[in-house]
Amino acid sequence: MPDTLVQTSASRPSIVVDHVTKQFLKRNTHSFKEAFVGWIKGKKVRADHFKALDDVSFQVGEGEAVAVLGFNGSGKSTSLKLISGVLEPDAGRVLTRGRVAGLIEVGAGFHPDLSGRENVYLNAAILGMSKAQIDDRFDDIVAFSEIGEFIDQEVKHYSSGMFMRLAFSVAIHVDLDVLLVDEVLSVGDAPFREKCYRKIEELVARGVTMLVVSHDMNTVRRLCSRGIMIHQHRVHFDGDIEEAVQVLRDTPH
Repeated sequence: MPDTLVQTSASRPSIVVDHVTKQFLKRNTHSFKEAFVGWIKGKKVRADHFKALDDVSFQVGEGEAVAVLGFNGSGKSTSLKLISGVLEPDAGRVLTRGRVAGLIEVGAGFHPDLSGRENVYLNAAILGMSKAQIDDRFDDIVAFSEIGEFIDQEVKHYSSGMFMRLAFSVAIHVDLDVLLVDEVLSVGDAPFREKCYRKIEELVARGVTMLVVSHDMNTVRRLCSRGIMIHQHRVHFDGDIEEAVQVLRDTPH
């Protein structure tokens, strides 16, 4: 998990990413069959390290709405996973203040053999809610998700849109301080996306800190006032969202 953020300045940052490097092992085989044949023949499977983030630093202030921009493979989603605690950095540190809720992968944390109702209780408990709090907010969670009669069906029968709606609804009904959103708002129909946007705007107006990854420039321009562009695994630009979008458009792949 990310470290607890100790207050060091009057600006009260909610997120600090401090000289963070993260790399992954990349095995140079194309299939399990190739790896198995190589093992039978006594050949070593060559592995390289892929650096997803290279000495990345930025801060997000309390109540800020910030977009993380970049091309595919630049390290955007890795950044969010490090902040959420799903991953740990190889170097540097990640600090967060308060309760963090992450919508990083559609349906992440949902058990396929449990019903929607059971998954609401499971996920809300993981996010720190007591049973009494979940009982009190359960009807609101279901109403916002628009799952309706499907709430008692096993979620393995849900569509990706139903997954997203229920996961999003649970997250926004938690007393959260930081909301991390990675592309999940691209799932679902237009009316529900609009409802999600309004809810996020309401949360930001209440002082919730938000970090969002999206390839939809209209979405980030609507929700965020600042953009951090990660290019070739480093921070390439950090500033006004309109400038960040333009820098992204002007940067060659």
